[in-house]
Amino acid sequence: MSNFPFQRLQVDLANLIERTPAGQRLLSEPDLAKELGVSRATLREAMRSFETQGLIRRRQGSGTFVVGKVQVLDSGLEKLESLETMAKRLGLEVSVSDLSIEAVAASEEIAAALDVPANAPLTRVRRVVRADGRPVAYLVDILPEDILHSSDMPDNFHGSVLDFLLGRGDSLASSRANVSAIGATAEVAKALEIQRGDVLLHFYSQLFDNGGKVVDYSLSYFIPGYFHFHVLRRVGG
Repeated sequence: MSNFPFQRLQVDLANLIERTPAGQRLLSEPDLAKELGVSRATLREAMRSFETQGLIRRRQGSGTFVVGKVQVLDSGLEKLESLETMAKRLGLEVSVSDLSIEAVAASEEIAAALDVPANAPLTRVRRVVRADGRPVAYLVDILPEDILHSSDMPDNFHGSVLDFLLGRGDSLASSRANVSAIGATAEVAKALEIQRGDVLLHFYSQLFDNGGKVVDYSLSYFIPGYFHFHVLRRVGG
């Protein structure tokens, strides 16, 4: 019974979101909390579940907006493929924006991940993936400059470093990925038009060639609610 007021708040919010047209801004947090008779902290906690479902989007300095439903990208993780390839296979349309390709020096952390010396020259590729014009993922690839130089990238580069390497004929063998839930940093929150600290699904991965060399270290941030990833496992023994 102790959770009943919170459950009632979630029902009230669900009804409010359902009644509000997509793209319209909700009342400010102080006004909405007052209208619903709860504290701002309680309201914020209740709203977080609707954010993870992709039903609302908080924008720094602008407020909270209702988001129209989009198709979910549902895919297994057994096979490494780009978001663009997944989307095409599922019949979804995605686009890339805020593309940045730049030369950087390896920090100690990145040097360890790529097995290169500290300050080694690298190429970093950053971009935002959008569905129906909305940011849903922020992707960062970091590669040794001898694997990928900024001048190698074609003018019509569409956002997938993996697809570019495969199309070029690079011999890629496997990938090791770690998956966790994290709070959005200021940089990622700005790129995805969300609040700092909002929960994201985070992958950080190493891509290996046939010789076992790390050719790409990638950081991927996904807004929950737009993605369903699953793993097919065989029973042991």
